[in-house]
Amino acid sequence: MSATVYLLDVDNTLLDNDAVIDDLRRYLFEHFGAECERRYWAIFEDILRELGYADYLGALQRFRVEHPRDPHLLGMSIYLLHYPFADRLYPGAIDVIAHLSRRGRVVILSDGDVVFQPRKVEQSGLWAAVGGEVLIYIHKEQMLDDVARRYPADRYVMVDDKVRILAGMKAAWRDRVTTVFVRQGHYAHDPSLLAAYAPPDVTIERIADLQSTDADDRLRR
Repeated sequence: MSATVYLLDVDNTLLDNDAVIDDLRRYLFEHFGAECERRYWAIFEDILRELGYADYLGALQRFRVEHPRDPHLLGMSIYLLHYPFADRLYPGAIDVIAHLSRRGRVVILSDGDVVFQPRKVEQSGLWAAVGGEVLIYIHKEQMLDDVARRYPADRYVMVDDKVRILAGMKAAWRDRVTTVFVRQGHYAHDPSLLAAYAPPDVTIERIADLQSTDADDRLRR
């Protein structure tokens, strides 16, 4: 039983996933043209609605069914698998993990597929930074019983860029969790989402702000 476990999201919390998507859009446009770029993202959105999480490789597989004779798709696969995710970490992300590790146990808690998301976490250096303490679910807010079983604690601190996730965890764990909202990425600035859910316990502008004395004080309170 730990006193405190810090649960950290990945996409747009520790890593600038919006920038990753922009790079992928640019690659698709330059190598396949506007129509193929548009079609890939249409498939991607269809899968996102079906499964509830981003599946870049699944979208590529489905895209390939529509273009079975195009050898260039192999290049797109290589691009995804060898993307330099470490270059997309937000400033201070690794330092924040080290900072929080001195105050409690730090665990990556993310959503995603079972191949690409773990690779992103590993290639970015986040896997090593948390010593392999990584959980990736389809819908993490629905797996809190498993999180608590694996990492029992008196108190949890959840850091995420999505107010929907934070509100769901607060509803389930109540005073047992402190929710920290990081205003990074497009979800964090969507006015409809911000209006639909209760405010998190703590709001910060950048992940690096978690190292500040003010953030420490607010988390203790």
